[in-house]
Amino acid sequence: MKHAIKIHKIGYLAVLAGLLTIFPGCTKKFNSLNTPQNQIVEENIDANLLGQEFAFAQYNTMGIYNYSYLWYSILYSDRFAQYTSNNTSGFLSDEYVVSGTHVASLWTNFYGQVAAQIYFVEQYTQQHNMPLENAIAKILRVKSYQPITDHFGPVIYSQFGNSKTTVNYDSQQDIYTDFFKTLDSAVAVLALNPGKNAFGNNDQMYNGNVDQWRIFANSLRLRLAMRIVYVNPALAQQEAEKAVAAGVMTSNSDNGYIYCTVNSLNCLSTSTYHDEWRMSASLYSVLAGYNDPRLPVYLAPRWDGGGYRGLRNGLPVDELAPTFFQTYSAVGNRWRPLYAGIWGAAGDNEPMPVITSAEVYFLMAEGALRGWNMGGATAANLYNNGITMSLSENRVGASPAQINTYINGISLPVAINDQWNSPPMCNIPVSYQSSAGFETQLEQIITQKWLALFPNGWEAWAERRRTGYPRGYALIESLNPNLTKFQLIRRMGFSPDEQADNPAGLKTGLSLLGGADQNDTRVWWDAKPLGDYPPPTN
Repeated sequence: MKHAIKIHKIGYLAVLAGLLTIFPGCTKKFNSLNTPQNQIVEENIDANLLGQEFAFAQYNTMGIYNYSYLWYSILYSDRFAQYTSNNTSGFLSDEYVVSGTHVASLWTNFYGQVAAQIYFVEQYTQQHNMPLENAIAKILRVKSYQPITDHFGPVIYSQFGNSKTTVNYDSQQDIYTDFFKTLDSAVAVLALNPGKNAFGNNDQMYNGNVDQWRIFANSLRLRLAMRIVYVNPALAQQEAEKAVAAGVMTSNSDNGYIYCTVNSLNCLSTSTYHDEWRMSASLYSVLAGYNDPRLPVYLAPRWDGGGYRGLRNGLPVDELAPTFFQTYSAVGNRWRPLYAGIWGAAGDNEPMPVITSAEVYFLMAEGALRGWNMGGATAANLYNNGITMSLSENRVGASPAQINTYINGISLPVAINDQWNSPPMCNIPVSYQSSAGFETQLEQIITQKWLALFPNGWEAWAERRRTGYPRGYALIESLNPNLTKFQLIRRMGFSPDEQADNPAGLKTGLSLLGGADQNDTRVWWDAKPLGDYPPPTN
C-alpha cells in the first residue's frame, strides 16, 4: 500500500459523500479542512478503489495511523498490561502520567482516519447493494470501536457522521448493545452466503473468505460477551453461548491476523528501533519460571550478554540509568525491523494478531468455569487447548512433546534478581488446578491468556481491569494523584481538544461516564468488586 486513501471531510461531522483522497495526510483538528489536490468522485469508484479503502481501514484500525500505535499501545496499554516498562526519561506513562497531547492525537487520528474510512465503506456498500462487503464492514466497525470505548468509556459512536457541529457521545452500555446487534445483522448475511468472497485480496486477514469472516465475527462476539460478565452476567452468558453455538475459532488456521508487507509494516516493529522501553519484570518472571518456550520469542537477550531480564514498572525518572539499555531485555527479534539488520530479524513483516484461536479457547475456558455451555468441553480441556494453540503458532512452533511438558508443569514464576529483591510475580503453576477455588482457576486462565495475547496490550490491559489478573507488580512509583502504586489505572481521560472542538458533545460524554474524567474512574463493564481483586506483588 503506497498511498493512503482518506476520506475528505470537515471536522468529524461527516464524510462528504463520495470524496476520497489519494495521498497520505492527516487532519490535525476536527474543525480544519484537509484539501486534496487529487480527488475521485463517487461515480468513478470501482471495486478495486473501494477495496483499497477497506484495506487501509483494516490496517489502520491496528493503530498504525500517524504513530498512534506508540500513543495507543506502547506507551500506555502495554505498560498498564505490564508487557513493557519504561527505560527513558522522555515519558512518564509508566508512572501513570498520561499526556494530554498523546490522547488528543490518538482521538483525532482515530476519528479522522479509521472511523471515517470505515464509515465511508459501510455507507457506500449499503447504498450500492453490496451486502457481503457491507456485512464485513460492519464487523470491522465493531472491532475498531471496541478498544476505543474500552479505553475511554463513553465515546462518539452512533452520531459519527451526523453533519452537525455538535457530536454527542454514546454510553458504553449502549455501544456494547449495538455491537451485539450489529454482529447479529452481519453474521446473518454471511451465513446465507457460504463459500462467497468479498474484497478479495484487498482483505488483509482472510482474502475475502466470507466463511472465515463469519467465524471471526462469532469469536469477536465471545470476546465482547466475556468483557461484560461482571456488569451483566445474564447477557454475557447468552451472547457467549450464542457465539460458540454459531462456530468460533478452533484452530490456528482460523486466526485473525493482519498480514504485513514492506508497504504495510507491522505496527510494533515501526517503534522498536527507538529502544525507549524494555520488557516488564512481570512478563519475565512468569516466562522464566514456567520454562516457557515463548521466552526467547517475546524477549531478546540482554545486550551485555547476561541472558534475559525484565524491568519493574514505574521506575522514577531520576533512577533511570544509561546501562538499562543493555542490561534489560528488549522485545524479541521477531519484531525488530528489517533495516535494523544487526538484530537479524524481519519484524516489519510479522503478522499482527487481532483475534486468535488461543484467545478464544481461554474465553471458552472461563465460560465453562462459570458453568456456561461452551460446547460440552470442560474448563481444563479448553484451557489446555488454549495453551496448545499459543505454543504451536508459527512464531513459537513448540513440538507436541514440549507442549505436553509445559501443560503439566508445576514450576512457579521466579523471583527477579534486581535492586528491589522482587519476589515471584504470582504463585500459580501452569498445570490446571481443577480442585482449587474459582479465583485460582480464573487466575490460571487469565494469566495464560495474557501470555497468549502478547503483544496485544489493548486486550491485556482490559483483561487486567476486568479480572485483576495477572496480578502484576506494584509500581515502584506513581505520580498520578488519583492512583497509588498499588492500584491499576482504569481508563484514559477524554481528549483535551474536545473542550474546544466539541464542547457540547463532550458534556454528554462526561454525563455518561459515571464519575470524574480521571484515570481511576471505572468504565461501565469494569464492575468486579474491588475487594475481590488480588493485591499486586510488591
